[in-house]
Amino acid sequence: MDRRSFIAASVAACFVFASPSFSQDVETDNLVISGAFSRASPKMAGAGAGFMTITSKGTADRLIGFKSPNCERPELHTHIHDNGMMRMRQVDAIDVPAGGMVELKPGSFHLMFIKLSEQLIEGETVEATLIFEKAGEVPVTLTVKGPGAMN
Repeated sequence: MDRRSFIAASVAACFVFASPSFSQDVETDNLVISGAFSRASPKMAGAGAGFMTITSKGTADRLIGFKSPNCERPELHTHIHDNGMMRMRQVDAIDVPAGGMVELKPGSFHLMFIKLSEQLIEGETVEATLIFEKAGEVPVTLTVKGPGAMN
């Protein structure tokens, strides 16, 4: 293989094996929101979920809701054990402790996009605006990962 062919093959491999990552950390005066992602949804799915880490740089805050053009009914959810079964439950707020962090992750707290307006497709993004008690409205972009993505 000559040098040009090797370089072309190397560049092509970078595109094939690179995973797209469109979400970026978002920072306010007091909060850092990182690793925002959602999972791809089947074509007929009525709901999707969003995950991220929210870190306080000082004082406590509370995530009290969110909005998104991708769904009709945005809700905050968690999972609970109920008679040996994991069940989702809506919550009024998610606390972000002073100087600490909260993870919105599969099997725990998460954003629930109910009545999706369109399918969530791997490699694309979802826009959302998080609503905090103190920080107010904070726009975030969630990368849509594969259906079983955990982080």
